[in-house]
Amino acid sequence: MKNTKGYFAVARVQEIIPDPRRQDMYLAVIEPGTYLDFGDEVSFRDQGAVVEQGLLNDQGNISGRAQAAVRPLSPADFARIVERGLGRDEDILPRIDTITTPENLAEPEQPYQHLTARDRVTQLTNRAIRDRNFRKTVLRAYGERCAITGLRLINGGGRAEVEAAHVRPVEHDGPDIVSNGIALSGTAHWMFDRGLVGLGDDLTILVSRQTNDPTAIQSMINGSGKLIAPERLSERPRTEFLMWHRDNCFKQ
Repeated sequence: MKNTKGYFAVARVQEIIPDPRRQDMYLAVIEPGTYLDFGDEVSFRDQGAVVEQGLLNDQGNISGRAQAAVRPLSPADFARIVERGLGRDEDILPRIDTITTPENLAEPEQPYQHLTARDRVTQLTNRAIRDRNFRKTVLRAYGERCAITGLRLINGGGRAEVEAAHVRPVEHDGPDIVSNGIALSGTAHWMFDRGLVGLGDDLTILVSRQTNDPTAIQSMINGSGKLIAPERLSERPRTEFLMWHRDNCFKQ
């Protein structure tokens, strides 16, 4: 499937229902928790080549099937799209990296595996892979900048010292989508998860009255007093997730 930005995304369809607003049209209901924006954006064409090769005719031209809103996807095309979407991890790693030692410097690099469609489906349910993918998606939306402090810190390896925080945690049925994520520095992430800071529906940054040093926390907040949110409205935290955080995490 394609998301609102025109890039490929993946989800499991729960059921097909009639569209109540348009006759002879239908809606695909996505199974909760299965939608995933790829960490590496995959467009219809990648470096000039059509990614969904099942759309090409015998002459290598795009057939009329490309105009269909719903069309079957071959296992090879599915594996190719997911492979590009999950990508590699060299460009954006978790905050805790492997410690470089003379021993592991000598280890040969493992070859990259091109997996089958069945293996790719298994990969998409792997928690570690979904976490890395979620981090890529959120950091890209926020320009690798902490949305509370406004700081964009880059470490000696050229990677951003910022984390992807779930507004509604995964263990409480929070989805791995960008509108349920915020890019935060380590300290801001810790405060957000523990309810010392929260967010209003208008993205005003709230400071808990139960904190022992509200002045120190206020000094960390960027000058606007609001979350530095992505330009795209679809990538900003959704109200339902913000409400859940205020009701269940934020210490009033």
